[in-house]
Amino acid sequence: MTKYDFILMSGDADAFLEKLQSVGVVDITRSLKPIDEKSEKLSVRAEIYRKALSSLKAVEKADDPGQKPTDFAVAVMDTVREKEAIEAQLPQLRKEADELVPWGQFDAKSFDRLKETGLKLHFYKAKAIDPAWKEQYALSEISNFGGYSYFVVVSDSDDYDFPLKELPAPDRDYAAIEQQIADLEAQVKQKEHRLAQLKWHEPVLQAELDKTLSKLDLHLANAAGEKAAEDYITVFEGFAPAMNEPALRDMLDKEQVFYIEDKAKVDDNPPIKLNNNKFVSMFELLTDMYGRPKYDEFDPTVFISIFFMLFFAFCMGDMGYGLVLIGASLALKKVLGKIAPLGVTLGIATTVVGFLFHTFFSVDMLTWSWLPEGVKRIMLPSQIAGYDGTMVLALIVGIVHICLALIVKTYQATKVKGFANSLGTWGWTLLIVGGVIVGGLALMGVMDKALTKWIIIIIGGLSALGIFFLNDLHRNPLLNVGSGLWETYNTATGLLGDVLSYLRLYALGLAGAKLGEAFNAIGVQALGDGGAGWIAFILIVVIGHTLNIAMCVLGAFVHPLRLNFLEFFKNSGYEGSGRRYKPLTQNTEN
Repeated sequence: MTKYDFILMSGDADAFLEKLQSVGVVDITRSLKPIDEKSEKLSVRAEIYRKALSSLKAVEKADDPGQKPTDFAVAVMDTVREKEAIEAQLPQLRKEADELVPWGQFDAKSFDRLKETGLKLHFYKAKAIDPAWKEQYALSEISNFGGYSYFVVVSDSDDYDFPLKELPAPDRDYAAIEQQIADLEAQVKQKEHRLAQLKWHEPVLQAELDKTLSKLDLHLANAAGEKAAEDYITVFEGFAPAMNEPALRDMLDKEQVFYIEDKAKVDDNPPIKLNNNKFVSMFELLTDMYGRPKYDEFDPTVFISIFFMLFFAFCMGDMGYGLVLIGASLALKKVLGKIAPLGVTLGIATTVVGFLFHTFFSVDMLTWSWLPEGVKRIMLPSQIAGYDGTMVLALIVGIVHICLALIVKTYQATKVKGFANSLGTWGWTLLIVGGVIVGGLALMGVMDKALTKWIIIIIGGLSALGIFFLNDLHRNPLLNVGSGLWETYNTATGLLGDVLSYLRLYALGLAGAKLGEAFNAIGVQALGDGGAGWIAFILIVVIGHTLNIAMCVLGAFVHPLRLNFLEFFKNSGYEGSGRRYKPLTQNTEN
């Protein structure tokens, strides 16, 4: 990033910012929230447009666009509010209708006529009507509904008493409330049709939103300028990517703007623009969930792209589920938008890992006799060294993930502080990463015991120097030893927990597989000898696996995210406190 300080006459500020907005590459340091009455109004207006567009997103267009309103956003929001107000009445009315069903149709005014003659109606329900009640009271059964008998008792005196709790008298009959419900449902359909008509004006709403956001951004940028020389001069601070320098300089020189240009420094807190390829950029939204890197930090997106995808596939662990994810992402491409390619990518990874785990809709593919033996040999063995293969692999991947984090931390520390001031970090990385590599080679039989012993001694000695004596060259050696001991305690206790955290990959995959197996078993039981059982089998298997996929996707998103945000970021020293690059543009919706 290149830092710019633009110095202008205050009267030229508006025109200059509009020029910068048309170029669309300079991030003017400004507030991203309303700061005064004008920005508050613009922000509220933009939010109305956003809500209106969101309300129309799932609406299908009507054949006839209808009469054009003067304000599309207000028309949409008013229609939505009216529709929601009508829909809010329906649940209570349906509940009342359910209560009135047993009483059937009647004329509520007849109750008043009976009262005038001195007779009163009392309403009751019971599991069964006692025959004795019919002998003692003027009782008439109305209906038998939901396992209860509904009846009325007629009395002509105030001394009346009955052994059951009396129900409230219905104020209208079932047909009347059903008509009211039908009228309200018709009104809802009218509002839905109106929204479908307003759908035609969606491009206008989007254009108005973009225009409002541009005005808001321009106002906030103008307000960020520092006044000087009794408000005659305004100074703006901005940042632009180095690649845009030539075009920006041409514009500034043409407009004869006085500016100071300098390479951005960490203390300037410049905005961060990530520069990744098409594959890695799909995962930038995950990086933004945690926070963009500082100006002197590494971009973790490339690591997230690999390991989140791998961990997600681990948690799903089913080839069939991966194919479903691919199909669903492609089918819902319009709804998912930018997330659809990510869904397809995760589906492909799940399909590959599911194949290696030899699982297809919770069925072990190794049991398929028709599958060639050559294909089966590619798949992961069920047991590795006497332990579950997926569990061992999850731990191995976790160790590699943490080792990579330590290597990144060491590289970053050396880059920022220099080699001499990062010897403590080098010591820990050498001890852990070196120990893992040597241990792995020894287990595979590549090195004999004697050579392994001497390499471990050398690694341990060099690591101890960095950890206990050279962790801070500008500090008292005794303090270095104390700091090293404390860090040893924290690392020893934390590292084991970090590694064991990766067992969640195995546990989630196992839970999903077992639940899928249960649905398969229930479906087979329902199948029986075939015939009508096929319908039950298909329903159980389809519904069961659909629910299982939904739960697996949730777990496969949350837990891999945790492993990247906690275990990897903690061991790599990533902070993620940078701010996003947001240039002043005419279209600020992103």
